[in-house]
Amino acid sequence: MSLAGEERRIGIMTLLNEKGKVIASELSQLFEVSTETIRRDLDELEKDNKLKKVYGGAVKFKVEVEPAHYEREIIRAEAKRKIGFLAAGLIEDNDVIVIDEGSTALQIIHFLDNKHNLTILTSSIPALMLLIEHQKRGIFDGKIIFIGGEVNAKHLRVSGPIAEKIMEDFFVNKSFVSVDGISLEHGVTSYDYDRSFFTRKLINCSETSIVVADHSKIAKRTVAKITDLADIHIVVSDQAPPEEWAAGLDNLNLRWIHDSKEVN
Repeated sequence: MSLAGEERRIGIMTLLNEKGKVIASELSQLFEVSTETIRRDLDELEKDNKLKKVYGGAVKFKVEVEPAHYEREIIRAEAKRKIGFLAAGLIEDNDVIVIDEGSTALQIIHFLDNKHNLTILTSSIPALMLLIEHQKRGIFDGKIIFIGGEVNAKHLRVSGPIAEKIMEDFFVNKSFVSVDGISLEHGVTSYDYDRSFFTRKLINCSETSIVVADHSKIAKRTVAKITDLADIHIVVSDQAPPEEWAAGLDNLNLRWIHDSKEVN
């Protein structure tokens, strides 16, 4: 059953999808090639994010998906609250800002009680409702602008062409955006392409772009690229960046704020 490389890799993936796991020695016998050849095949397939190599073989690649909004609210809640506090410290009276969707960005709203005459744009339904509640209670005295667009019921946000068109008419002082991954090499990324494109719009329309992300997003790459780190001015997190990023961040002139400390 000796096959050319591409056919063999298709055969490996067919077996993997059926069984969930493949053994290198068994594949070697089945395809009548050396185990070294099989290892090279597995290396290529792993590089293409089609499987994950394990000792002696490979398993099906686990595709991560974005949790629903209500799930995200309870995951790492204390870290997100800390980030919200630090991010709110960057907001000044009279600022026009965007608060992106996401459970981390949402926390910023809880720390705006001493800020005055803000204009806040948001694409997040929970953020809109929280701002309205704070305004009714006299905690928030600014202006609220909801960015219209196609509603995602699972994640309680809007995005798409309508939302993108609306943002073309705005320039803001600061945008606070949520991301699913931060990588020195790959920039900031999202699980969802539509959301990634809209987030890029939010970044492009702002004087200062600020990423809010807990430690689980650091050194992580997800499927849809938002933008390069060169387009981000500040990252606010609950954890410092990896030490090996120091030189790269210096070259980018990116501020990294964490736990009331700052990395320049």
